[in-house]
Amino acid sequence: MLLSISRRSRRFVIALAAPVALLLAACDSRGGASGDGASGGGTIIIAVAADADFLMPALAQQLVSKGIIDQMFEPLALPPASLQTVGDQGYEPRLAKSWSWSADSLQIAFSLDPRARWHDGKPVTAEDVRYSVEVNKDPVVMSRQLAGLSMVDSVSVRDSLTPVLWFSARSPEQFFSVVNNLTVMPSHLLKDIPHDKLRESEYAQRPVGNGRYRLRRWVKGSLIELVADSTNFRGRPRVDRQIWSISPDPATLWARLVAEEADVVEILRGEAVQKVAESKTARLVPYQGFDFGFSMFNNMDPANRRRPHPILSDRGVRRALAMAVDRPTIVKNLFDTLAYVGIGPVVRAQWTADTTIGGLPYDTTGAKRLLDSLGWRDADGNGVREKGGRALAFGIIVPSSSATRRQAAILLQAAWKGIGADVSIEDMEFNTYVTRMEAGKFDVTMHALHPDPSPTDAAATFATPKPPAPWGTNYAAYSNTVVDAAFDSARVEFDAARSKALYHRAYTTIIEDAAAIFLYEPKMVAGIHKRIDPGVLPKAGWWLNLGDWTIAPDQRIARDRIPIGADIQAGRAAGPGDSATST
Repeated sequence: MLLSISRRSRRFVIALAAPVALLLAACDSRGGASGDGASGGGTIIIAVAADADFLMPALAQQLVSKGIIDQMFEPLALPPASLQTVGDQGYEPRLAKSWSWSADSLQIAFSLDPRARWHDGKPVTAEDVRYSVEVNKDPVVMSRQLAGLSMVDSVSVRDSLTPVLWFSARSPEQFFSVVNNLTVMPSHLLKDIPHDKLRESEYAQRPVGNGRYRLRRWVKGSLIELVADSTNFRGRPRVDRQIWSISPDPATLWARLVAEEADVVEILRGEAVQKVAESKTARLVPYQGFDFGFSMFNNMDPANRRRPHPILSDRGVRRALAMAVDRPTIVKNLFDTLAYVGIGPVVRAQWTADTTIGGLPYDTTGAKRLLDSLGWRDADGNGVREKGGRALAFGIIVPSSSATRRQAAILLQAAWKGIGADVSIEDMEFNTYVTRMEAGKFDVTMHALHPDPSPTDAAATFATPKPPAPWGTNYAAYSNTVVDAAFDSARVEFDAARSKALYHRAYTTIIEDAAAIFLYEPKMVAGIHKRIDPGVLPKAGWWLNLGDWTIAPDQRIARDRIPIGADIQAGRAAGPGDSATST
């Protein structure tokens, strides 16, 4: 599965790979491969449905990019397994070995680990932290980390290892917002590049990180190879090499796993679950997910973002379209029993989730009646409603990498045809899809997100940006002052009950406005080769502990013994016929 990050925070755009509930009960619950797993070595091939966009943290938009970046860069601190977003209790030191607060809680001083080094050997410094905050807060960069750092006023450098972050106000999630949204980048390599030129820089494609894996090569459209950093201050990772192997046809991912051409497929659906369950070399691994999928209506004209959408800016039209959709039936069609019906711009794992909010009622008669009242009528009897000489016609954009979203778009098309709408579907390559969405050049988008644990994440998609900031990840330019006020108040509310009530007000208003139709929240199940012990997959991201996965020496196969310096293509060593060019 691929994703989008948030707040402009850490939420990422998903390219989901394309039922059988009983199979989950039969999943292998063993810890993993036999042996003590203490020895390093081995290769893990991760089959993904689309390529990364950027590997520079401030620029990355896609979930596959985030998964790779998290191997190459260390955070200041890592949230606890409980995913607590209030306060700083239980956070695990990473780049920062400790931190301290000022008496008024408006400053946090981080003490960087003096052993931390960039992959070019330079030390990680306080200036790197200062530079990284500056870059991510510059609107021209369009960083997904911008909103999560909005309360950071500035960063001062007390000494080479002590950056001090200054805040405009106290916040319940002050610490979480910083460590979750700030990926530190090397100022010594980037400080001379103008912020508006970062996307064109070599670093955007070939970054130097400070994490347990280094980038070895990126063969566009084919693979991204990471190798162990043997001198990392946190210790050498247990697996020598990761290869993120791109398979543009999601239907082939499970087949590659069963054929032992790949070791990991992060999401399995439909037939793939059955095939992997029957495999002698792979097993099913269920895990807690943070993903959800929805259709989103553009409020602005795709041809001119300064004027309202001629059809979909009307709240009544959007409500009618939402009422025409039988969400439980669509989810059953797409996933059988391996997904929940969406509950809003939030997932069940987040502490503000409320499964009682629900969506607009499924009522095709009511939808038709509402469109009639708005002046949309089928005067000529051709099955398509018109108003003022304009047909009720619009398009849906969908990424070709996601069989799930393509099928969902077909089901929506049929539902909307039933109430008199002429709907086309435009299927496109994933990176093109993201570009179109970011530019607002769509009517309806089949969107999917992987939010971070904080409930403030939803504001990145549904709150009005503060001037002069652009619409950012609010691609549909949705705006409601009630939603904005609720998000703003909840963000600074220290009382959990009152905060939860404010979030519910925002969620309910978004649903009532039909800003989007929240379709599904998948129940996650990965496929992993049986020789690999992944431990417990973290809730915040299955990839976060990849450096600690193990392959016992007596379980290793041929590619596990290939030296780090040798090329691997599709699970084999590259031969004379391989002509891929690294970029």
